[in-house]
Amino acid sequence: MSKISSFLSKVGHSYQIIFRVLAFIVALVLVVWQMPRTIKFKYEYQKMRPWQYESLYAPFNFPIYKTAEQLKLEEEASLKDFYPIFVYDANITKNNKVAMLQEFETQWNDAEKDKLENKEFLEKIYDTIENRGIIINVAATYDLKPESMIDVVRDRVVKTKSFRDFYTMKSASDFISDYLSNVDDDIDKTLINRLLLAYLNPNVVYSEDLTKQSEEQALAAISLTFGMVQKDELIISEGELITDEKYNIINSLRKEYDTMNSDNFFNRNINLYGQILVVAFVFLFLFLAIKLINPELLKESKSINMILVMMLLMILPSFIVLKHAPTMIYLMPLTILPMLLVTFFDSRIAIYIQILTLIIISLAVPNSFQFFVIQFMTSLFAIFILANKMSRSKYFFTSAIVFVVYVIMRITMALIFDGGMENVGWNEIGVFAMNALFTMLTLPLIFLFERVFGFVTYMTLLELSNTNSPLLRKLSSEAPGTFQHVMQVADLCEEALFAIGGNMLLARTGAMYHDIGKVKNPLFFTENQHGKYNLHEDMSYYESSQIIINHVIDGIEICRKYHLPEQIIDFVRTHHGTRRTEYFYQMELRENPGEEINEADFRYHGPIPFSKETAVLMMADSVEAASRSLQDKTEESISKLVDGIIDAQTKDNQFINTDLTFRDITTIKKVFKKKLMNIYHVRIAYPV
Repeated sequence: MSKISSFLSKVGHSYQIIFRVLAFIVALVLVVWQMPRTIKFKYEYQKMRPWQYESLYAPFNFPIYKTAEQLKLEEEASLKDFYPIFVYDANITKNNKVAMLQEFETQWNDAEKDKLENKEFLEKIYDTIENRGIIINVAATYDLKPESMIDVVRDRVVKTKSFRDFYTMKSASDFISDYLSNVDDDIDKTLINRLLLAYLNPNVVYSEDLTKQSEEQALAAISLTFGMVQKDELIISEGELITDEKYNIINSLRKEYDTMNSDNFFNRNINLYGQILVVAFVFLFLFLAIKLINPELLKESKSINMILVMMLLMILPSFIVLKHAPTMIYLMPLTILPMLLVTFFDSRIAIYIQILTLIIISLAVPNSFQFFVIQFMTSLFAIFILANKMSRSKYFFTSAIVFVVYVIMRITMALIFDGGMENVGWNEIGVFAMNALFTMLTLPLIFLFERVFGFVTYMTLLELSNTNSPLLRKLSSEAPGTFQHVMQVADLCEEALFAIGGNMLLARTGAMYHDIGKVKNPLFFTENQHGKYNLHEDMSYYESSQIIINHVIDGIEICRKYHLPEQIIDFVRTHHGTRRTEYFYQMELRENPGEEINEADFRYHGPIPFSKETAVLMMADSVEAASRSLQDKTEESISKLVDGIIDAQTKDNQFINTDLTFRDITTIKKVFKKKLMNIYHVRIAYPV
């Protein structure tokens, strides 16, 4: 029982590691599941260039496929003798004739003329025209000439006739007019003409279905192959020039690989086993790279999860495109990944992860070497542009550069492998342009990842550190003394982190909000008191202490009300750590000698700082506030103040959760002393 409890205890303490491992496993499964399951042809080759590999022999029997040009010529020849198909509709002819004769009976009222003779005359003209056929006027007949041939299905018999053999509605009308002009007056020409024009309708109707079906049958009869290569037959020797004939045979072998499937379970899935191994190695290298470059990322599940999600957002859609439209793979905006990574992490992480992502995608891409080189070079340009300074305009500029680099790299590949630019078409340029437009999705994706994973980017920090932001405007108007204090603290933090290394903008932004809770009760803090009266004089030391302590809790609530990121709120909650409100605690002891005082009532609730940035803020906040109370601001007094405050915080174990070294703390002290002396215009004492 104790062993089970011990095992469960270990699992409980290791749950974060377990979840991170599961995240990698889930990513691996998704990638392998969507990866095209085809045996990849391992050779890269170009027409009219030497074969760079060992002599190639046929691994199995395979047909030689006709080239696209050959198939196109055969299709044109096959369709040359192909005619559109029309159907003679006897029902239209019969029904209209019955209706016409009924209308004749109704409208006949000429007693002087022979009714039967007129009726027979009407039927004769109608039958003459309709039996020959009136062809329908549709789009399929627009380009037909009088001598053009068509196939007509009548009484289940197909006959080929010329287009001129049939009437159109116009020619039928002309025929009626001419015919009636030559008959005697015993015929009621007006009635006959009106009835014929009313009831004559096209009865030779175009059949799109039969035409399409016949066309497909004609094309299906064309053979896609014209020969066979036998197993072990020499295809091409090492160093031999790849002629048009050889190129076509090698392409035929490659096509067989692309379509190869087997009834044997192991052979059918042998490609799958290889994909599992290579993807597993890629994710292993991803883990090792992060551990080598930035091991801190492995401590946070959200960082690992975000990196994996970013990779999957590029890999899985790429595989879908490759399955359904492989020629459109360059439409995938793969440069979005390094642009996102360099925004949230750094350029080294971005480069390494992009390489691993491109390796996975290249496993399924035709001409994988060219694909990898083009994508990787374009990604490098995007990373270098965004690595130094980020702004929204930089992302739009990067999209433009991405398009330019894509075009240049495509031309470069064409010159190297094709020996010219004949294969570079405007359609490819259009695809690259669309790709560049899609990279503009980076900005909304940054916003999405910030909200989903709780990260904060350089651009967000710039916006938050703007003194015209709503919350900082509120602080400057309602607690102007505190506003001046936080601005001084922000400058100290920035200088210190510049010296020891760290996220200067994060620390500066956090410093500007660390005392935001004071806007709730600004007059209880000395920097906002303008007269001699102090509100704390009418309160107990315990009550005063609670108001001072609560400015941290109030600050957290205000920050969350204004939807500030958790990284900024961390500065609010940690800037006093678990220290005491020393003045009120000592005064309580002095006023109540011999009584037991609960020290916890005079301590901040914490937590203590956990990063360089939050630790530097604690130091800067205390040093700047204390320096205001110095009566004699000299080099010696400032130096003694800085050393005393920071040493006391170190002794109070406020920095044990950070990775600050003694060298860092010494450097921070020097920076603070120099900065404070500059602020108070202290002249450095030179040795005499």
